[in-house]
Amino acid sequence: MKVVMFTDAYYPRINGVAVSVKSFADSLAILGHKVLIVASDYTNNHIDENERETFFKHFRYEDDPNGNKNLSILRLPADKIIFSKEDRTVRLNQWYIIKAEVDKFGPDVVHVNSEFAMGWFGVTYARHRHVALIFTFHTLWEDYLANYVHFLPSSWSQKLGKKLVKFYLKRADEIIVPTARIGGVIGEYGVSRPYDILPTGIPSSVVSFNKKKSVDFYKKLYEEFPQLEGKRILLYIGRVVKEKNLPFLFDVLERVLPSVPDAVLLFVGGGPELEALKAAASERGLSDRAIFAGYRERGDLVYFYKMASVFTFPSVTETQGLVTVEAMLTGLPVVAIGEMGTLDVMQGDNGGFMVRNDADEFARRTIELLSDSKLHSKKSKEAFEWAQKWSMKFLAPRLVALYKKGIKNHKKGNR
Repeated sequence: MKVVMFTDAYYPRINGVAVSVKSFADSLAILGHKVLIVASDYTNNHIDENERETFFKHFRYEDDPNGNKNLSILRLPADKIIFSKEDRTVRLNQWYIIKAEVDKFGPDVVHVNSEFAMGWFGVTYARHRHVALIFTFHTLWEDYLANYVHFLPSSWSQKLGKKLVKFYLKRADEIIVPTARIGGVIGEYGVSRPYDILPTGIPSSVVSFNKKKSVDFYKKLYEEFPQLEGKRILLYIGRVVKEKNLPFLFDVLERVLPSVPDAVLLFVGGGPELEALKAAASERGLSDRAIFAGYRERGDLVYFYKMASVFTFPSVTETQGLVTVEAMLTGLPVVAIGEMGTLDVMQGDNGGFMVRNDADEFARRTIELLSDSKLHSKKSKEAFEWAQKWSMKFLAPRLVALYKKGIKNHKKGNR
């Protein structure tokens, strides 16, 4: 099968959508399917006014970093977005390039994974070429937009977010949602359409631990951050952005320290709020207890999971909670606020403790895991076993089946 995936977010931009696209694309390619990812170019490729005659030559192809010939990436000129330093938006005059290059690929299905310019191009191509359109509803934009478009009243941003998603829901031949919770939102949007639940899977390579490599890794890490050595680590991995509710973890740490004086809080990840978070830690006198390791390559994350005592996840807007699954796959117990994607992932106290948005309760459960070795061991084993259902080897074949379903719906005109 030939699959073209359209996405507004892709590596080096890291978020849940980028991880989902890459994980499924890699797995489909390994299964023998041909995959083309159409994404923004994040390099500085501004076109001067005097170069208009060569403008359309500025797209480029990337090969799969893993060397799989079944996967390629089409990068298109894109511009920075004023309200989000991390993101790019593809230039609207790239339509003819997209159409020509995707025609050469000849897809059986078009899989749209985001709702902005690139997603619109995906819908347009599918309609022009009469190809089955698959849409994955990843993001509740009615909640997320408020964190970025501050100049709009919240009621306006919610309305805009709903309208944005409804455009795709009404046009897809097959709708995929990562969680039942997001699926339930479809009806709330006034769209009566069936959908299928398919969470983002975690490739085994993401949690592959190399003991030989770990020796050198930890040596360098402790040289850089000596305050980590010999400590019990509360770990957060993810983007450092407002919607992750990260200052909440300072409240938790302050409550944990009296009972567990050797505890430290380790943040792994980058983002626009990183400097502000560092400043907040300093203001609260936590500079020696809150360590910021910054952005790290995905292949190195397993070494942070393995060195930690508890994975602490405070987000209340997460649609999937993929890092929670990754943590559990390494046997790391989790304490997380039971909202949105975390609620769907943990479904209670599986693999750790799911708590309310309350620092006292969060800290109490964290202290229990740090103080009771038998409980920690039990939750570690439970976490690993519970997370197996998110293994990509089970989920990639299910995506292929949903593609076939979308093709069938398209031929029948079921939309």
